[in-house]
Amino acid sequence: MKISGVDIRPGNILEYEKGIWKVAKTQHTQPGKGGAFMQVEMKNLIDGRKTNVRFRSADTVEKVRLDTKDFQFLYAEGEDLVFMDTENYDQINLPADLLGDAAAFLQDGMQVLLELWEERPISVQLPEQVEATIVEADAVVKGQTASSSYKPAVLDNGVRVMVPPHIESGTRIVVDVYEKAYVRKAD
Repeated sequence: MKISGVDIRPGNILEYEKGIWKVAKTQHTQPGKGGAFMQVEMKNLIDGRKTNVRFRSADTVEKVRLDTKDFQFLYAEGEDLVFMDTENYDQINLPADLLGDAAAFLQDGMQVLLELWEERPISVQLPEQVEATIVEADAVVKGQTASSSYKPAVLDNGVRVMVPPHIESGTRIVVDVYEKAYVRKAD
């Protein structure tokens, strides 16, 4: 589906210069002279390159619709991650760098959403929040408890997050996967 350059929004998937790009940021600009344009920051979903492109209001670009499928994470095998299609039980190996930093939050049996373009895996969407255990947390310095300061902690997957002072080592917490931020104590 073709859309106007000024109708591009963050999160859109575009086909541009023989590549598939995900829009990260947009900024609409109306200069004093000349026509309006949209400054777009995009990331190539195939090779990870980033670029900034200026689309005029007269420009059109192809908006791509990705297919999504439910998969289950099975295990890591070297640099690859093995997922299973929950419908037909087919297994697929994907490079860990397809997930980026979010790969650290994968847990055995976790349900994920695989985004496909022309039957080719483009990205993996993890749940927004996951449970993790604190393995190391700094001690609270006496006198700091009155302020709302957070302290650094290390999760069982090696990721560092900032947690409230009352959280101690061994505590199960809920973490926002994409922000790498403490949400709340686990139930």
